[in-house]
Amino acid sequence: MENQKQTRIPNIGKPRVIIIGGGFGGLELAKALKKVDVQTVLFDKHNHHTFQPLLYQVATSGLETSSIVYPFRKKFDNQKNFYFRLGEVKRINPEERYIETSIGTLEYDFLIIATGATTNYYGAKDIAKHALPMKTIEDSIRLRNRIINNFEQALLVEDEVKLNSLIDFVVVGGGPTGVEIAGALSELRNHVFPTDYKELDLLKMDIDLIEASPSILNGMAQPAGQKAQQFLEKMGVRVHTNTSVKSYDGYTVELSDGKKLITRNLIWAAGVTGCVLEGLNAEAVAKGNRYNVNEFNQINGYDDIFAIGDVACMASEDYPRGHPQMAPPAMQQGMLIAKNIKKIMEKKPLKAFKYSHKGAMATIGRNRAVIEMGKFKTQGFFAWFIWMFVHLMSLVGYKNRVLVFFSWMWNYFSYDRSNRLIIGSTGTEQQPDVENKEI
Repeated sequence: MENQKQTRIPNIGKPRVIIIGGGFGGLELAKALKKVDVQTVLFDKHNHHTFQPLLYQVATSGLETSSIVYPFRKKFDNQKNFYFRLGEVKRINPEERYIETSIGTLEYDFLIIATGATTNYYGAKDIAKHALPMKTIEDSIRLRNRIINNFEQALLVEDEVKLNSLIDFVVVGGGPTGVEIAGALSELRNHVFPTDYKELDLLKMDIDLIEASPSILNGMAQPAGQKAQQFLEKMGVRVHTNTSVKSYDGYTVELSDGKKLITRNLIWAAGVTGCVLEGLNAEAVAKGNRYNVNEFNQINGYDDIFAIGDVACMASEDYPRGHPQMAPPAMQQGMLIAKNIKKIMEKKPLKAFKYSHKGAMATIGRNRAVIEMGKFKTQGFFAWFIWMFVHLMSLVGYKNRVLVFFSWMWNYFSYDRSNRLIIGSTGTEQQPDVENKEI
């Protein structure tokens, strides 16, 4: 390999396991490989793991950025068989068993693709250009900057329609992310912004949640979705079901039912598509840009290349479209692959993956959440308490847990969110000029 020197990964005489992506699945796999006699190499475009379920709280000023990210090197500083390289994997060469990256090439014995998913706009280029996604820490900072900057600008606007366009929000997607950010925006309107922006009539701040299917929270039983909708409507959020977004030019949202909403803040939480890499057979990729994998997470046609998490599609009778694109399946797959790699090295039969569904949950704001854990179902304050505990314990790093805990306690008792900061880009650069826009 001519470029292998650039990666500077030494050959230590042990099987090399390359993990592409440090999300939930990749992180669990790397941790589990500590007990396996291999060399573990993690490639990621960022030098940190991001706890994506709490991105919306950074976006709505509830948490500091540093409290939901954790450096890979710090996480694995005591794992001697672990190596990290900051770089983007460009292509896989399965015939010669090496990967091409932005910093060079590297051979592998086992390759695990854990690249996750990115925002899916379903081919709508106008929406992709103007909407605000919620997949990365950069997205959450950009949204926070947009929210605060637009409110600052609203103080300077006399035209009522254009003023409302700055302070109104449309959230697309009725899954947990969409529901949670709609609830968080409502809490900003009800508890925080009345103090910050006394000159504004915040009764004019509209929050619309758009969901294409008949109910929100489709991954949960119908009562949970109904209860969540009741919570949101009580908080002043307008919920539109059986409705989709046809177009968005950065100012006007055209809905499938013919209605039009005016806003400069359209938050897209409506779907994801897998992040696949070049180099593998076209037959290996399923619908939704996910790799077809067998019961051992091996990509179809390759014995030494695996895919886990959002980018893997393991179709079965229980999950004909593959497992849900959430953290638990990815984490469980990562832990099992570590065991199966050891079995391969010992020439033992592999263990098939069986997803253990722990349940689903979503919070709608202070004292409001819905939870399903098997036959156990609950809503309201107790569900909200469980939601907080589960997410707190799932964070990477003791310090992050402490920071988040005290931030939540402060927010709860003070009805305040102290991280209302515009840092870097204001998030308004891509907004269209609407000075002469006709309504």
